Amino acid sequence: MALAENLVLAAFGAMLCWGIGDFLIQKSVRKIGDIETLAFIGIVGAVGLLPFIAQDFHKLSQGNVLFLAGIGIVTFIVAVLNFEALKQGKLSVVEVILELELPVTVILGFIFLRESLTLAQLAVISTVFIGIMLMATRHLSIGHFARNLERGAMIAGASAIGMGLVNFLTGVGAKGISPIMVIWVPWIGFTALCLAYLWKKGALRELLSNASKYPALLAATGAFDTAAWLLFAIAVSGSQISLIIGVTESYPAIAIALGVWLNKESVMLHQYFGAALAIASSIALALII
Repeated sequence: MALAENLVLAAFGAMLCWGIGDFLIQKSVRKIGDIETLAFIGIVGAVGLLPFIAQDFHKLSQGNVLFLAGIGIVTFIVAVLNFEALKQGKLSVVEVILELELPVTVILGFIFLRESLTLAQLAVISTVFIGIMLMATRHLSIGHFARNLERGAMIAGASAIGMGLVNFLTGVGAKGISPIMVIWVPWIGFTALCLAYLWKKGALRELLSNASKYPALLAATGAFDTAAWLLFAIAVSGSQISLIIGVTESYPAIAIALGVWLNKESVMLHQYFGAALAIASSIALALII
């Protein structure tokens, strides 16, 4: 019973940290750029987790290292797609498409891990999905959505599938290797790719300059995003990926709350309702895990 409670707490911790992390990522990307932000997330996470990896270092066989390095490459590609979709497309359209990561993750768990859900669990996860779709949709008109579908839509679709794959691979690595290694090794991998890209562009000096300009923002962004993924890995290490993702996927409600509170952003009534529905459904799902 205590184990189940700890897994649920880890899932809610991941949801909270992802919401705060996304809010901070948006600020960081606007100030310094997408690859640069991803590089700082990787640096902060890789260095921050370094003191805690010793006990699991023996689990890094050649096969495991290759698998985890592959997750790092996939994470890099998906993150770039995610940022590019947000750059090119309209936020009200792109965010809806990105939420498809939830059913993608659940389907991958069903197919490859033979996971199964009760009718009650499936119904609650569906309600979580409806809630986050309402949160992400500025206008409820289907016509408005269709008219704004062109720019960034294909990239957002690819990013959603990629995020579902990253969620799934992280869960597999957390179960088969260790929760901390499935975060630390990929963080090393995508950080190296980011730094190589910036070096080729001749932008490493600017990266250091940005570190001195926005130290608190970049440190907080890296810390919250890394904590979110680590808590997610801990949660899925002892439970079904399809259940945990249903709990954690309500994180946009946290980002919306921060946007309204700190950025004075306007939110439509149905978005408030969607946020409340998603959070309530996540809590209900946690109670029947």
